[in-house]
Amino acid sequence: MKWETVIGLEVHTELLTQSKVFCSCSAKFGGDPNTRLCPVCTAMPGSLPVLNKRVLEYAVRLGIVLGCTISKNCKFDRKNYFYPDLPKAYQISQLYTPILQNGQLEIESDGNRKAIRLREIHIEEDAGKLLHSDFGGTQMDFNRCGVPLLEIVSQPDFNSSGEVLAYLEKLREILLYLGISDCKMQEGSLRADVNISVRQTGGELGVRTEMKNLNSFKAISRAIEYESDRQIGILENGGKIKQETRRWDDDRGESYSMRSKENAQDYRYFPEPDLLPINISDDWISEIRKYLPELAHQKRERYISDYKLSEFEASVITGHKNISDLYEDISAHSNAPLESARLITGEVMRLMNQTNTLPEELSLDGKKLGTLVMLVADGKINRGAYKQVTEAVFTDNVDPEDYITKNGLMMQSDDSAVKEAVSVVMTQQASAVSDYRSGKEKAFGFLMGQVMKNLGGTANPEVVKKMLKKELG
Repeated sequence: MKWETVIGLEVHTELLTQSKVFCSCSAKFGGDPNTRLCPVCTAMPGSLPVLNKRVLEYAVRLGIVLGCTISKNCKFDRKNYFYPDLPKAYQISQLYTPILQNGQLEIESDGNRKAIRLREIHIEEDAGKLLHSDFGGTQMDFNRCGVPLLEIVSQPDFNSSGEVLAYLEKLREILLYLGISDCKMQEGSLRADVNISVRQTGGELGVRTEMKNLNSFKAISRAIEYESDRQIGILENGGKIKQETRRWDDDRGESYSMRSKENAQDYRYFPEPDLLPINISDDWISEIRKYLPELAHQKRERYISDYKLSEFEASVITGHKNISDLYEDISAHSNAPLESARLITGEVMRLMNQTNTLPEELSLDGKKLGTLVMLVADGKINRGAYKQVTEAVFTDNVDPEDYITKNGLMMQSDDSAVKEAVSVVMTQQASAVSDYRSGKEKAFGFLMGQVMKNLGGTANPEVVKKMLKKELG
């Protein structure tokens, strides 16, 4: 019997606004527990929410890029439930008229292209956070209450973990380049709930379960594989799947049941009485469309056509907005886009891998690296020094020119100094000279290395090469 996995996603992304969605409290991550609160966040009697217009703008930006239908007249609803991290005992969300509907995102997985349909995208507020103590007991931090979220709900169009990861990568790329979310999964600003069912290939949809607590792409992939196998095992042994919400334990590599899966009626939705309906004009949508930032695929095309970068270089650089921004900064200061690209795809990537630095954690000074690119392009330092100085900028944020001066790394192009070093080496390495003159080309590389060593590695290789060949006759 052949089984097919059917997957739908609910992606929650926190928006990069300065203040929360319905009040002026800071929406920044962190802070001492319960220091970013006001009566609106906690629904104190007499307090009234006011919609943050920037949240609406960010939703419209995403809707335009994903080809969604923008609801020009929409409203908010109350989703009623009690949980310790929700001081209101309700969440302001959108059920009946979400801000965005339909749309799609095209992905590529295993060499195949596929369009993932979007059911809706709606605005809602985040809940707080539970802090579980190792010594027993749980505390509540309500700082996150009211932070603006977009919930992006797909149709059940995925059939593998590979497709899910391709979708999440593409979605994260769009969110980052639009500047509407930082997508830091470790901080909870990008989260995904996965709805999974299995069926006989081509048959009717099976009973689905929802997987929560998925805080990395790796965890999402493992959870999908585990849950798919679990459901297939139950069905093949004559059992039935229960519709439920399950929590993923990444340390144990398995999930466990949390509660039966709720339906919309369980939340007793009703129109939010404290917020007016939203009216969005065509002129405002056109204005937002006019100022959309350049997206990753547009940058890739521009880098290849204007800067003559290879497809590989362009793909690596645009893989994360932080890296692309750094590249633009280095190129602007050095006016050498090709050399700047090679710095990013070579030394910077090597150092990131070596230090386990994530792209979102990268905080290099583009002006300093631009100066370094100019120095190597102008032949003032050699490649060995270039590598050394790049590492010093990466780890200690040094000034390249000061570091080069202090460490004597500026290249020597003085013909007399080079000529003297060549003469010394030819005398010391007479057998290698004889080998070269008898036709052994490899001996030249050895002699070249000895001259560079004699000059402390700071000589211009081209000057050394020219002088050595001249003296060897």
